Amino acid sequence: MKLPIPEYIASIVPYPPGKPLDELERQYGISNAIKLASNENPWGPSPRATSAIAAVLADLHRYPDGSSYNLTQALAKHLACPPEMLVLGSGSNEVIEFLVKACVQPGDEAICSHPSFLMYQKFVQIRGGKNIVVPLAQMRHDFKSILDQVNDRTRLIFLDNPNNPTGSFFTKDALLQLCRALPPTLVLVLDEAYVDFVDPAQSFNSIELIQQQTDGPLVVSLRTFSKAYGLAGLRLGFGVMPTSLAAMLHRVRQPFNINTLAQVGALAALEDSAHYQRTINGTRAGMAFLREELHKLGCVCHPSQANFFLIDVGGDANRLYEAMLYKGVIVRSMYAYGYTNCIRITVGTEEENARFVTALGECLNELRYG
Repeated sequence: MKLPIPEYIASIVPYPPGKPLDELERQYGISNAIKLASNENPWGPSPRATSAIAAVLADLHRYPDGSSYNLTQALAKHLACPPEMLVLGSGSNEVIEFLVKACVQPGDEAICSHPSFLMYQKFVQIRGGKNIVVPLAQMRHDFKSILDQVNDRTRLIFLDNPNNPTGSFFTKDALLQLCRALPPTLVLVLDEAYVDFVDPAQSFNSIELIQQQTDGPLVVSLRTFSKAYGLAGLRLGFGVMPTSLAAMLHRVRQPFNINTLAQVGALAALEDSAHYQRTINGTRAGMAFLREELHKLGCVCHPSQANFFLIDVGGDANRLYEAMLYKGVIVRSMYAYGYTNCIRITVGTEEENARFVTALGECLNELRYG
């Protein structure tokens, strides 16, 4: 008997995960490869986090704290907001899923930009919603075109700031102007996964804005422990939002969604401000080095406020990706995103950055790009 699977489910294309490092090494006959493709933290987690995790391994037969009380209280203090404004998820993508479950019914609409995080669209499609996709304009969110798409069926607008994969960033004034033009019947989601890396001269406190807001759309800030805190393997993110919306998300959240290791690891990482700052400083130093070296190689390095660069290499990105693999350097081709001449690379350690630059120069010469 054929199961009556809805077409909006059957037509979903699964999210394409990257290949494990060891599999790529076997496939291409290389060793000691470096991975600069997933915007991960090359310095790893805080030693305090790994010690805290090790200390609770013997307690894994117990269920985790279903409210993540200690972590929630610490986060609230760190962010200067009430704990009732926080919703934790297994990665910030789970908070996105909560938002879609709570806000979207079949036929409702959600707006996002392209390119941006693919999971915005997938979660909406799973609910039978309609995705309205607005292309970036000159590598930035096109607020005018987004506003033109808003109607009485619009429930969510997703804006990643900084944007992935371009690294572009919009200001507080631009956000406030957008909010003034939007109705109060929708939720504006700011995905701020990379906000820790933004130049302090340009950054703004979206959480303070959320607390001060009295009209317009409900605004949500999404954050993660995967990037600046180096805990991608634990899958932990959170959303900051008005308490009324947070209460709705807790109704669709499964119990025990944050495991014990993630809770204690994140709490310890949050307390290690020195390790966090070393990551930020190392990232900014790496960005400056790569920007200069890429210019020397004749590549176009798009301005970025994140821990990665979108780079126009002057030729087919897929061919360059393959060539770099044989050098033991894994980058991300942006061909599938419509940027056929671009790769995206994560800032690595000093040694990784130097190796990337050397390999890129060799590959550009071999492929006769530029």
